[in-house]
Amino acid sequence: MTSDSKTAGGPAEFETAAASSPQAVASFDDHSRGLGHKIQHALHQTPALVPMIVLLLSILIFGILLGSKFFSPFALTLILQQVQIVGVLAAAQSLVILTAGIDLSVGAIAVLTSVIMGQFTFRYGLPAPVSIFCGLCAGTLIGAGSGWLVARVKLPPFIVTLGMWQIVLAANYIYSANETIRSQDIAEQAPMLQFFGTKLKFGGATLTFGVIFMCLLVLLLAYILRQTAWGRHVYAVGDDPEAAKLAGVNTNGTIIQVYALVGLICAFAGWVMIGRFGSVSPSATTGVIGNIQAITAVVIGGISLFGGRGSILGAFFGALIVGVFELGLRMAGADPQWTFLLIGCLIIAATTVDQWIRKVSV
Repeated sequence: MTSDSKTAGGPAEFETAAASSPQAVASFDDHSRGLGHKIQHALHQTPALVPMIVLLLSILIFGILLGSKFFSPFALTLILQQVQIVGVLAAAQSLVILTAGIDLSVGAIAVLTSVIMGQFTFRYGLPAPVSIFCGLCAGTLIGAGSGWLVARVKLPPFIVTLGMWQIVLAANYIYSANETIRSQDIAEQAPMLQFFGTKLKFGGATLTFGVIFMCLLVLLLAYILRQTAWGRHVYAVGDDPEAAKLAGVNTNGTIIQVYALVGLICAFAGWVMIGRFGSVSPSATTGVIGNIQAITAVVIGGISLFGGRGSILGAFFGALIVGVFELGLRMAGADPQWTFLLIGCLIIAATTVDQWIRKVSV
């Protein structure tokens, strides 16, 4: 076959093939989805939306059932007073869980630091501001120690903080000799320790400095997480630490900083706890159940336990939801066990919703 026979009819064959070929150069999948997918995407973009809706519905339902008794300014602000300690601890727990970790020692750190503040004042005669500063430093150092073990030694956060919970709780009892400092003594000699218990009244509403601190802390952390480079690093470490490291994020440093900040916030929770209860007690229940309460608020608040997704405002709403259920059921005269039953159902439901929302990014 000659070269002439190879080229003969070439243009004609090309024109024939071109005429019979599809006219569309490229096509793309139709990404228009139904209402369910749009809702799923909206919840993925705004994680605090679900707990906010649940909170509003809870208030509405109890308001209908209990009437003006529940909707009174006193009752609504009482919810804030009841959750102020859990709200601060939930804010701390949120930071750790956003990095795909967990801290089971937050409640114990709060109790130990409150004991340090009280004992340094009454046992060693230090001025209350100095004792408070020492308590804040102690909480920060404990948190940084946990962070170092997680980031540098590569131990699982669950194991590290479970062990730290036992260590801190035991140190609390050993150091204090299980001695309680009475509210009257604190009020007379070191009222600064009860600072967060100071009450402000507006009509029928009653707020404390502890409630105001909790709200300001949540707003500050929400701003830091969303508007600063450090906040984006926290989300990046929780979402994919290897990718974050390749992008230039100091993952180990970020984790240590998060745990240190959590320890500091827990120390503030200890100070808030003194203001809430008036006394300093090493046997405060916060040391044992504060961890569970904080994790409950975080989970109900829509923060993913897998890390990298969620809003600290959601954790705040989660704490308020628990407070609404506790007060509403108590005012209705229901058995307290109903509170645990309903909160347990909310935890499972929140986890189910989180799994459903996560499918958007898969």
